[in-house]
Amino acid sequence: MSAGKYGSGPEAFPSTRWSLVAQAGLEDSQARREALQQLLERYVPALRAHLVQQKRLPAEKADDLVQEFVTGKILEKDLIARADQRLGKLRTFLLTALDRFVKNQLRDERAKKRAPTDGAILSFDDRYGGLPGGQQPSQIFDVAWAHGVIGEALDQMRQECEVSDRLEVWGVFECRVVKPILEGAEPVDYDQLVARFGFRSPTQASNILTTAKRMYARALRAAVGQYAESQQEIESELRELREILAQSGTGQRKGRKT
Repeated sequence: MSAGKYGSGPEAFPSTRWSLVAQAGLEDSQARREALQQLLERYVPALRAHLVQQKRLPAEKADDLVQEFVTGKILEKDLIARADQRLGKLRTFLLTALDRFVKNQLRDERAKKRAPTDGAILSFDDRYGGLPGGQQPSQIFDVAWAHGVIGEALDQMRQECEVSDRLEVWGVFECRVVKPILEGAEPVDYDQLVARFGFRSPTQASNILTTAKRMYARALRAAVGQYAESQQEIESELRELREILAQSGTGQRKGRKT
């Protein structure tokens, strides 16, 4: 598996929750490989963003380290099998493991070279002395994770619209919500939506948007709930997701009337 090829898409939307983590910890099997692929598709981009943006490592170096982490720890050493839901979030577990791995790798490289390290490596090493087990994920990692969850929810919603032959629902949602929030575009006027999708009236277009928002809310809840075992945990994850996006400034255009 190559870290560079992981990304979001309909195939990255797993149907299970912590059972997916359990599958990833099984002995070699097709189910294990598929579970690992889904987990990596979700978390590798966030791990890379953490190293590049938070730790200021060069992109190529971050790619190499993430690839080594995936190969050496996740695939060969069955790191996922040691994840325990009772001890906290999976993303916290992976981030802490990555930081420890990278710190050790960079220290070994310095020892081999027996020469002063560059500023990026010194900065990383200086900031990570103790690495307590309960360390919280960095904000950049959290934001990348949140964007990945939203991407999965959007992919799932679009796929659901395609399968059910309701592409007009996705089209209205994309024109009124997705592009304005993600791209800064102006929401398409309801009269234009009537002409584009053949609705009877702007009211019908508005009702379609309401349906689309409900569909997206279900998809988002499903994406967030993959690693929660109760409604209370899902609600907690949704609140945290909103807080992460609010603190990062994401979705500041959400105040636009849709």
